[in-house]
Amino acid sequence: MNPLETALRPVANVLNRNIRATTPARELCEKLAGTVVAVRVRDTALAAWFLVHDDALELATDSDQEPDVLISGSLITLARMAGISGVGAIRDGSLELTGDPLLAQEFQQLLAYAKPDLEEELSGVVGDVAAHRIGEIARGVGNWSRDARATMGANIREYLQEESRDVPSRYEVDRFTTNVNALRDDVARLEARIKRLLHD
Repeated sequence: MNPLETALRPVANVLNRNIRATTPARELCEKLAGTVVAVRVRDTALAAWFLVHDDALELATDSDQEPDVLISGSLITLARMAGISGVGAIRDGSLELTGDPLLAQEFQQLLAYAKPDLEEELSGVVGDVAAHRIGEIARGVGNWSRDARATMGANIREYLQEESRDVPSRYEVDRFTTNVNALRDDVARLEARIKRLLHD
């Protein structure tokens, strides 16, 4: 058996356990039965096929079936696909989508239902207290990363707008837009006057 398929088997087991435990997930799985979704990691040969059955997902590294939906993106973007950010990633082009967009959306919803609670999964291995502590650390790192990104973005924006003057501030853009609109209106009035003078 392909080593990647061996690695995917426990993932499929966790997803299917969560599908069986959630009524909306079971109903959606039944609705999508027969759907084939191929997921490719951009600029690599890595790919996985999700074959949707009545009550479970089958993961494979190859399939003879033509996919109904093909999703490709970076490994990090693909990992976020099950969350809300998956929709945003498709909109902003981080994820490429080929095929039926409605099926892709429903498949993403199925993954969101089936997504494991990492803290709960860890508790079976290291115990409840340790799993909770690891979860707190992971959330703290995630919050720090998000805050650091926001702060860095604000600092870069401030530098470009205030220090180097390479980018106009919001106020300057608004003032410029107002002036352009006023100039456009003045030109339109002047054009109307000239037309009236020519006809008189």
